[in-house]
Amino acid sequence: MKQQSREEQFFMSTEEPEDIQVTRTTDEFIYDNHGKRYIDFNAGWCVGNLGWKRKEIQSKINPAKIPDYIAPGYHYKGWADLAELLASIAPGELQKTVRATGGTEAVEAAMQIAMLYTGRAKFLSVEGSYHGNSIGTLSIGDSENREQYKNLLPNCIKIKPPLDDKAADRVEARLKKKDTAALIMEPVICNLGVMIPGHAFMKRINVLCKRYGTLLVMDEVACGFGRTGKLFACEHFDMEPDILCLAKAITGGAVPMGACMTTAKIADKVLKNGFQFYSTYGWHPLAVGAAIANIRYWIKNKKKIFGNVTALSQRFTDRLSQMKFKKEANVRILGLAIGIDVNDPKYAERIQQKSLKKGLLFTTQENTLTLFPPLTMRQTIAEEGLDILESCL
Repeated sequence: MKQQSREEQFFMSTEEPEDIQVTRTTDEFIYDNHGKRYIDFNAGWCVGNLGWKRKEIQSKINPAKIPDYIAPGYHYKGWADLAELLASIAPGELQKTVRATGGTEAVEAAMQIAMLYTGRAKFLSVEGSYHGNSIGTLSIGDSENREQYKNLLPNCIKIKPPLDDKAADRVEARLKKKDTAALIMEPVICNLGVMIPGHAFMKRINVLCKRYGTLLVMDEVACGFGRTGKLFACEHFDMEPDILCLAKAITGGAVPMGACMTTAKIADKVLKNGFQFYSTYGWHPLAVGAAIANIRYWIKNKKKIFGNVTALSQRFTDRLSQMKFKKEANVRILGLAIGIDVNDPKYAERIQQKSLKKGLLFTTQENTLTLFPPLTMRQTIAEEGLDILESCL
């Protein structure tokens, strides 16, 4: 039975997969079952930020040297080691971390913390955004979810882009009611075609949240760990969030993991108020080893990585601005988070499919081509990928 037929019979997929049977990944490349090499301008949607099969991380994932599993009710040295490392690199006063298996759990934990800390039940988020697949995280995502799920949380209000002064005015009008537990958003919204908020907007919401007792939650599941040219995207706006959500690239793409960070002050209060977030597989020993190795690699090589990001970001900017799309394209780039709005969803899909056949991987979001190449990608490989893209316009 062919692979596609087997998947249709036994596998419940929520989207139509690309016609690629992945068998191997390494560095900036993905290989299929025919041995064809693809240049990866997707990095697993911001998962493989350091490329694939990085030896400094892979060497730390050794099942023979660690326990098979640690039940949440026990002590494990690796948990404390990782939490301490995260506190050392996080912005502001973030110190305490909740274990999670991925981004959805991390954001769920953030929502529960915000409700327990503030005693409020309402949330404010950006219209059209994505924060996870649970009922809670779907509630703060795209309002279209309500057409599919009738029992989403009723107290989730959305800010409509663009995120400018007028949007900030709407935020203030909402927060003045003092009934909002948290404002939750990606500081750079990868899931809206790399939407980059205005600095004035971000500065105001930072002040407004503090003024009206609303917690500020930065969801850096996709845009964290260097994707935008800073270790965390909120650093571009000099923000100090009350809660930070992490996942995807936290382990360098080697093993699933999520994390929800908050301050000691907030953690102490919510624990007294009955916070009992539980994750059976949160911070499995394999994931902990990978995350520790990943963060230590970042600490040691941060200057070198960001030097490469700066050079590549400029090269992508220069090349993309010169390419002749069917209509004038709007290019948004911050670090190596890249969105190219081509003003036509069918045209975007055609470019993506032609590039796929020529060995280049990236994704589309309606009118927008989204490119998330590894931060460690070699310049020669980036040029090769850009040549393929240009040939498909």
